[in-house]
Amino acid sequence: MLAIDKLRVSYGQSEVIHGVSLDVAPGEIVAIMGRNGMGKTTLMKSLMGIVPSRSGTIAVDGKLVETAESFDRVRSGLAYVPQGRMIFSTMTVKENIETGLTVTDDREVPPDLYELFPVLLEMKGRRGGNLSGGQQQQLAIARALASRPKVLLLDEPTEGIQPSIIKEIARTLRRIRDDKGLSIVVSEQVLSFALDIADRVLVIENGEIVHESPRAGIDEAKVSSFLSV
Repeated sequence: MLAIDKLRVSYGQSEVIHGVSLDVAPGEIVAIMGRNGMGKTTLMKSLMGIVPSRSGTIAVDGKLVETAESFDRVRSGLAYVPQGRMIFSTMTVKENIETGLTVTDDREVPPDLYELFPVLLEMKGRRGGNLSGGQQQQLAIARALASRPKVLLLDEPTEGIQPSIIKEIARTLRRIRDDKGLSIVVSEQVLSFALDIADRVLVIENGEIVHESPRAGIDEAKVSSFLSV
């Protein structure tokens, strides 16, 4: 569903992502782990077209998108929940979700999104900036899902969120995968969250994939060693 081949990404003359290749199957959840500054966010932004790639290919359901603008990648089936959530703070919850409908035929927020996130239904008339961090994260995911994606990209979704909400988000992501058949790629530093949701865990270090393991039989100590400073 998502195929990345020999992707290279640079900021000016400084290459940050060094030939990363990754395939994500339909309905698979992949966690990309690594310390700050190792390339997780740059990789996510490059997949979404926010940071251009220098070389390599990105395909969504067989369609090459690496030269496409971000909005065209959304039309092709990519959706992105950025680090820090980036919701529209002065718009209501309902208006925030509606911004994700622009590439669909929907005029109203699909009821199934409110079923996934009941708190958003209760607060649909409230401004996004008045929500807690966990509620804003749920809003950002709902906004991304409104575009009816094939692949959902989440950049550090647990950042600044209390543990009980992290557990709730993990349950919701598994349900999204099971109910909608989405492929999900999560960049993350919290190993317990990654193990809670992922079918496969990869570690990125200095812009390269240095470790990969299925969740079953994963060497937690080895993965943790990559994450420690």
